[in-house]
Amino acid sequence: MYRADGSPIRVLLVDDERALTNLVRMALRYEGWEIDTAHDAAEAVAMYRANPPDLLVLDIMLPDMDGFGVLAEIRASGPYTPILFLTARDSVVDRVTGLTAGGDDYMTKPFSLEELVARLRGLLRRSAYLTPSDDETLRVGDLFLDATSREVKRGDETVALTSTEFELLRYLMRNQGKAVTRQEILRRVWEYEFGGKSSIVDLYVSYLRKKVDAGREPLLHTVRGVGYMLRSPR
Repeated sequence: MYRADGSPIRVLLVDDERALTNLVRMALRYEGWEIDTAHDAAEAVAMYRANPPDLLVLDIMLPDMDGFGVLAEIRASGPYTPILFLTARDSVVDRVTGLTAGGDDYMTKPFSLEELVARLRGLLRRSAYLTPSDDETLRVGDLFLDATSREVKRGDETVALTSTEFELLRYLMRNQGKAVTRQEILRRVWEYEFGGKSSIVDLYVSYLRKKVDAGREPLLHTVRGVGYMLRSPR
């Protein structure tokens, strides 16, 4: 996988565990990607601002600032970059905090290098700058999605989504009125099954609901024993 111009993908890897960064760097270099590493928040922000990467792999627990603080700084000052959080804390609070802050995915330590590579490849496919443009537009009730501009609106209000949230919503809108299983969503949106860990789907649907349905008649529905459905209000 390369950039649209044929140059290598650039990844900024931020973690204070040097043994881990060395292993991950070797694995990603096998993909033909260029890897920069930082071991604290200040170094990560400086490197990002000097040369923004295509992907950011960001540990939550850093010695001088947590990963959420790093994310806030770069989101405020630089171009959009897909971000995968690494965390040793497998709690719902940490995961929701990461997604709320604008992260696109997360992995808990320990993790397999093969799964990390698969997740990063999936993030690249879902990223606007690597996704081929098409003229698809979708409507469900007062919800509108434009695939070319990556714009989403609910009524007159623009809804800001990460690349993963956008692809999840697009998949649900394409299947409006149909109940889709968590495993179907994993295969179609993430393009990887994560060893059956479908809880990530529940987490993303929950956060998508807060953006799309908050204060309005709900479009996103849980189908008990099956999965999820997006449908127009009756």
